[in-house]
Amino acid sequence: MAGHPRHTDAVAAAPRAAGLDLSLAFLAEGYEFMPRRHAALGSDMFTARLMLRRALCVRGEDAARMFYQPGRFTRRHALPVPTLALLQDFGSVMTLDGEAHRKRKAMLMSLFGPQERQRLVGLAAAEWRTQFARWPSLPRVVVHDAAQEVLCRAVCRWAGIPVSTEEAARRTKEFAQMIAGAGSAGPRNWRALLVRTRTEQWARALIDAVRAGQAQPPFDSPLNVIARHRDADGELMSRKHAGVELINLLRPTVAVARYIAFALLALHDYPHCRARIGAGDDDYLGWFVQEVRRFYPFIPAMGGRALHGFDWHGLQVKKGTWVLFDLYGTNHHPALWGDPEVFRPERFERRPGSGFDFVPHGGGDHYSGHRCPGEFVTGDLVKSALQLFARAIAYDVPPQDLTVGLRRIPTLPASGFVIANVRPADSRTV
Repeated sequence: MAGHPRHTDAVAAAPRAAGLDLSLAFLAEGYEFMPRRHAALGSDMFTARLMLRRALCVRGEDAARMFYQPGRFTRRHALPVPTLALLQDFGSVMTLDGEAHRKRKAMLMSLFGPQERQRLVGLAAAEWRTQFARWPSLPRVVVHDAAQEVLCRAVCRWAGIPVSTEEAARRTKEFAQMIAGAGSAGPRNWRALLVRTRTEQWARALIDAVRAGQAQPPFDSPLNVIARHRDADGELMSRKHAGVELINLLRPTVAVARYIAFALLALHDYPHCRARIGAGDDDYLGWFVQEVRRFYPFIPAMGGRALHGFDWHGLQVKKGTWVLFDLYGTNHHPALWGDPEVFRPERFERRPGSGFDFVPHGGGDHYSGHRCPGEFVTGDLVKSALQLFARAIAYDVPPQDLTVGLRRIPTLPASGFVIANVRPADSRTV
């Protein structure tokens, strides 16, 4: 693939998946591409040719420890360029290494402390209540679409970005296109890339306004913190990179709408869970949200390129080796979860977790590694939404297509999860 350095891959101890190049198979099979081959080959690692390059594909807790060891892999040249451009873009924290990564990551993690997370959750809850007041007059509501709107308005306010109703709707649509196009090839991806370019121009204008004194967001707001941040070299982030990082706070928050749709699907499919959550069992609510994040597909895999050679279970992983870590397959690994295809929140009741077995947002340490800085607030936002849906309103779930297809990345219940006849709950409010 143009722009990627040539290297000798680690192949000696890993079985090879059949096929000259499996890129089309990956696109066709989606989330199941790697799990199927792990199962067929009876191995947690195999090699395959993808995009004309040899890749080492791995899954499991031990593979996560290998993959997320700080300083071992770089994310540069490790993802398809269109996917990287939509999910993170060049110059983002994910593409940095060493001190540059540590400095930038510390700034981003500072935005997600407990108080900051609670403020975002509170803003989202207020937006949900506003929506709930409108919904009894509507014949039907597509929850995924509504959740994207709620989260976009909330995260913009949280970040210190004033948006009108019209602009919030426009930004919601733009972020939704980026998210939906990230795992595709062809026109859908191309349109999303055009949208990302336009949105980055908007974000850079916000950064420019803060730096020029034309906008004065709250001192500790994400917009102000990002605009004023100095990187490891002591210089202000470039306006391009600052705009990228601002979008990378906003867009992933809007993407949490998919987890909210999945969570409501689970409440519908498993009514006994709804009863416990509606009754105020907040411990069970926490387990339920974790199980939603484990069970339903989100990010299929993460790529890395070895910064230096090392030995792993007798496998000589050489410098430059392209490694794909199977996130979905690890969250559905029989050896880790016993009954991975069963939705069972109780599995988290006494599960201590290692940081490398439950990996919907990656593994390892949030500060020193490449694990998503917004993982905690993701859980908080889903919990809050579930409390409101289970305790503040009642609704009907009309007949619809609730299939969760595993071929399309990222996936979603086919209908977006439609509800109707929305009304206030009988007696419980939050």
